[in-house]
Amino acid sequence: MAPTLFEHGAKPGDLIEIFRGTYEHWAVYIGGNEVVHLIPPSDDSSPFGNLLMLLDSSRAQVRRQKIWEVVGHHRFEINNLLDHKYEPRDRRVIVREACRMVNLELPYNPVSHNCEHFVTELRYGESESRQVNRAVVIGGAAVAGVGVIALGAALLATLLKGDHDDAETRHHRRHQ
Repeated sequence: MAPTLFEHGAKPGDLIEIFRGTYEHWAVYIGGNEVVHLIPPSDDSSPFGNLLMLLDSSRAQVRRQKIWEVVGHHRFEINNLLDHKYEPRDRRVIVREACRMVNLELPYNPVSHNCEHFVTELRYGESESRQVNRAVVIGGAAVAGVGVIALGAALLATLLKGDHDDAETRHHRRHQ
């Protein structure tokens, strides 16, 4: 069951991961049931509008909103994903810097500067995105998989051609 308005348990400076089906959106909790997040302009006229805008936008705005406005009907969790790797900054510093950035327009790139990069930079002083890292690994595995399949197909074709050539040679010798 999703947390209710008063049961989410987030503390100022915590990272909020919002599961939106095809991707995760990230925000930093600043207290008072509010979050700060980086979001490209959205087009709500299309069911794919948000995802398409994420992929097609080069600019995004830092917004401060109630957590429930951002989460909507999606599932979310507190996920301070890199606490094991980096020392989190002081919560007051995270909140102060997040609030100072509200309404700024920043460069946006799904690979190098997305909402996850934004919040990890605020919390840890280091910009990282697991989504991008996963996509690179999956993409690399897919490319490697396609390469293995292509290599296998080429070897099979060579073997079959070799068998076909041997059969033709035997057939030709018999009829001479």
